[in-house]
Amino acid sequence: MRTPVPDYLDEVLAELAADRAGAVADYIPQLADAAPDVLGVALTTVDGRTYSTGDDDVEFSIQSISKPFAYAAALTDRGPATVAATVGVEPSGEAFDELSLEGETHRPKNPMINAGALAVHHLLVSGTATSEERVARVVEFFSELAGRRLTVDESVYRSELQTAERNLAIAHMLRNYRVLAAPAHEVVDGYTRQCAVNVTVRDLAVMGATLANAGVHPVSGRRVVPAEVARRTLSVMAGCGMYDAAGDWLVRVGIPAKSGVSGGMLGALPGQLGLGTVSPRLDAHGNSVRGVAMFERLSRDMGMHLMEAEPYGSTVLRGSRREGDTTTYVMQGVVQFSGAERVLDRLSSDTIETPAVVLDLGRVDRFSDVGRRMILEGLRRLKLDGYDVAVIDPDTVLPDPDLGDGTWPGIRTGQD
Repeated sequence: MRTPVPDYLDEVLAELAADRAGAVADYIPQLADAAPDVLGVALTTVDGRTYSTGDDDVEFSIQSISKPFAYAAALTDRGPATVAATVGVEPSGEAFDELSLEGETHRPKNPMINAGALAVHHLLVSGTATSEERVARVVEFFSELAGRRLTVDESVYRSELQTAERNLAIAHMLRNYRVLAAPAHEVVDGYTRQCAVNVTVRDLAVMGATLANAGVHPVSGRRVVPAEVARRTLSVMAGCGMYDAAGDWLVRVGIPAKSGVSGGMLGALPGQLGLGTVSPRLDAHGNSVRGVAMFERLSRDMGMHLMEAEPYGSTVLRGSRREGDTTTYVMQGVVQFSGAERVLDRLSSDTIETPAVVLDLGRVDRFSDVGRRMILEGLRRLKLDGYDVAVIDPDTVLPDPDLGDGTWPGIRTGQD
């Protein structure tokens, strides 16, 4: 059987092919010459499968889509406390190139606007890093996320630097307030190179899926950033990624996202997938017209809105059975707080008349940290109540099941 996912993506692109609304960015000479009809989309699951169609191999400069990834790199390099002391996380409600600073601290309001992105770029590597080291960190980190070697488009870099007066003005103001320790021209030069890294929609989908997968690369399985860094980055994308349209975007589309003036768009849906689209014609907010339409269609058709989560706990407990002197509870799926709570409620409310209680984990995919701790605490309390507790765990989804007193539940094969 051929999976229908590529056919669906073909249908989405075909529906939008005739849309000519918007205009390419013209304030950067190199981007003004972009082919306006380029149209591509890619989707990568957290399991590492990528589906793409259209102009999925066309390279374009990453531009402001670099901001969440640079933020993740800075958080990894310098730690959340150092980054938070320099850049806030509040939506600005203003355009991307406004000088949005907090009144008392003079921090940029968030890392998704240019003021915040310049400050974030300045934080990369260390407090004594050179411009060359910061740019090298960007290229290496973005390449690791994409799973291939990325490069800076020198022609876009030079073209953008020629029209960087506003970013220079912002950087000089940040320097005036001592947000930047390095010279303004040096920071703007490095940030401009950061924005000129070339990517495809397939790259963006894999990069987004890494954030969606709690920082673990979906193909290599390697942890690229700590889980808390991925969570913080996605949170800022959800609240600030679409600039002065961020609130409307979150209500209508509900996918943490970031756009770039070259026409690219990035999406990352936690626990599910990464999205990449490209279409150079932009709307009044600087977002790709057809890119926005693609995100809206996927969110509507595929139930991708962040707030449309299915109830996690109701299906974790598959059922129970009594066989001889044992009562067995069969669990399944991903056990998070709500699922573990469902199991504990059942264990506390049932009248268990057998001396042994077994949890069958053969159908469980994994435990979250809180789910694991809750289930182990439930087993500990059953043991204190006098029951002989055991688990059936053929895939070791509950590793090191210490009950808190140095003892483990019995391990059964399921054939007992």
